[in-house]
Parts: sequence; C-alpha cells; structure tokens
Amino acid sequence: MSTLNREQVARIAHLARLELTPAELDGLTPQLDAIVDYVQRLSAVDTTDIEPLAHALDVIDAFREDEPVRSLAVEQALANSPGRRGPCFSVPAALE
Repeated sequence: MSTLNREQVARIAHLARLELTPAELDGLTPQLDAIVDYVQRLSAVDTTDIEPLAHALDVIDAFREDEPVRSLAVEQALANSPGRRGPCFSVPAALE
C-alpha cells in the first residue's frame, strides 16, 4: 500500500526538527513505512456500526461522593513530620 522512501522520511525528520544520520534514515524508513501501512489498513476497516468509546475497557467511575468526612487531628497529622512550625509542616525553602 504505502511506500515511504528515504527522501520522504528525511523530509518528515526535517519538519520535525530531527537530525538523522544516514544509518538512522535507512533504519527508520522501513519502520515508518510499516506504521503508515498499518494505519492505512486500520482506516479501511468499516466502523459504521461501532460506537465511539473513550477507553477500551468498560470502566466504572470508582470515585466516592465528595462528602465531608472527619480528618486527622493536627497532632496526628504532624506526628511523623520531620519538622513543624506551630500547627504546620515545616519544609526547606524551594526558592531563595
């Protein structure tokens, strides 16, 4: 079906701002040709009776309802903290 040649792959690489060696061009040309051929084969499949989907598996939303719940007391939350300042965690400064 598709027959990408070395010059076309070099042009694609140039447009993608990729600098490829001659050996890389020789190796990538048949690989990209196979990918384009596969995409063309997929495009030829009749999908008129297939419903579009966002995920291959029938995923069920596993999140709980957003309801208020009791959280840890301040002392429990800070119990394993290496540093604290009053009722807050103390961490090294990210920016000077």
